[in-house]
Amino acid sequence: MTLARYPSVLLILLMTLGFASAGVTVLRAESLKVATFEVDASPPIGSPLAYDPTKGIQSPLSFRGIILQGQDSYVLCSVDWLGVSSDSQKNFKRAIAEAVGTDPKYVVIHAIHQHDAPRCDATTQAVFDEFDLDYDMFDLKFIDQMQAKAAAAAKQSLEHLETVTHIGTGQAEIEKVASNRRILGPDGKVKYVRYTATKDPVIRAQPIGTIDPMCKSISFWNGDRPLAVMTYYATHPQSYYRTGLANPDFPGMARNAREEKTKTFHIHFNGAGGNIGAGKWNDGAKENREVLAKRVEDGMQRAWEATTRRPIEADDVTMTSVDVLLPLSPYIQKEEALSELKNKELDRLTHFRAARELAWLRRNEAGDAIAIQCLAIGDARILHMPGELFVEYQLAAQKLRPDLFVAMAAYGDYAPGYIGTEVSYGEGGYETSRTASRVSGRAEQVLMGAITKLLQDDSAK
Repeated sequence: MTLARYPSVLLILLMTLGFASAGVTVLRAESLKVATFEVDASPPIGSPLAYDPTKGIQSPLSFRGIILQGQDSYVLCSVDWLGVSSDSQKNFKRAIAEAVGTDPKYVVIHAIHQHDAPRCDATTQAVFDEFDLDYDMFDLKFIDQMQAKAAAAAKQSLEHLETVTHIGTGQAEIEKVASNRRILGPDGKVKYVRYTATKDPVIRAQPIGTIDPMCKSISFWNGDRPLAVMTYYATHPQSYYRTGLANPDFPGMARNAREEKTKTFHIHFNGAGGNIGAGKWNDGAKENREVLAKRVEDGMQRAWEATTRRPIEADDVTMTSVDVLLPLSPYIQKEEALSELKNKELDRLTHFRAARELAWLRRNEAGDAIAIQCLAIGDARILHMPGELFVEYQLAAQKLRPDLFVAMAAYGDYAPGYIGTEVSYGEGGYETSRTASRVSGRAEQVLMGAITKLLQDDSAK
């Protein structure tokens, strides 16, 4: 017998071998797999939080990750810390990538930016060491342990990979949480900065301003069974802080409550919330933490209830990236930073600013770029961004592709600090000051170029 006389046999053989005959399309649908992991990210007693030593753990902090395994393996991580910068970013990515057998470029690390939580910046600590400055701001031993724990948990989670048949997307408005921090006066300059806890009723009474009120939800399903959910919402996450007690504040509380109610793994990402906070609705009273958490939880629930599901396969998931060198702040001058770091008479905060400036300048000189990444999951796109990004970037990204479900996670590499829009650097205010931002207004052109390129790449489907 000849195979040519038996086309069905030929087709079966070609499918088995992964080929197709002329004019015949052979589909080799593969299933997307998902795994999740979580480790306690609470620091030990005495270890530094962002502003104070740890006195205790009010509520545990967590490092959470979700692994999507298809044509490649992608790992999305979020931690209840203030920020993860430079070499610490690279070290986490390398450790987790090695553990799960993927490339570090397919691992993203984001912080939610709580303030009763640790900072993570081995690069700035190296500058302190270089100039013999003994500041207890980064617990590198604890950070190293966390990298090992996260990598081990990621590796172990691969033993529990589950098949994903559908992706779900939904969104809902969160009310009375977000408000713009930058209140402009008649001259177009910042008149008030409405911080996340604002006691002055005159400042609280100012209009909400530009925000993105939507909570976005992306979920993974096996049939009718939910496997994991990711949520995105843009705001500073503080109700009050400087208690010395580590806690995940109101976004973490909302996430934890939803996980408990749905019995489904929940990972939350802070969006472009650099110029957004709860200040209009929060005077810093401790009871407001629970109120804000309940409002976020309610928005997460309604986004979940609004979910629509669509079939998904492994080759529907891809990640693309664009490397960017963000332009330096004009305030950053090498000789000035070196002089300040050598002067032992200067105070801790001046040394801290100078150390971060020098570390960032050296990265720039070395051409050490930041990767802007876009994860495509069917018709959903997730942009992974650095720093304390202004909400205008998130709104612009959504406007670029109204045909797609576009979400954004900011607070990736924390080294640049705040990243405003070009016009904002002429408006004044804290967020674009030397203390807060290590980039210039030209960052908008660079980042919007990267965002546009990534969102217009329709090969990533």
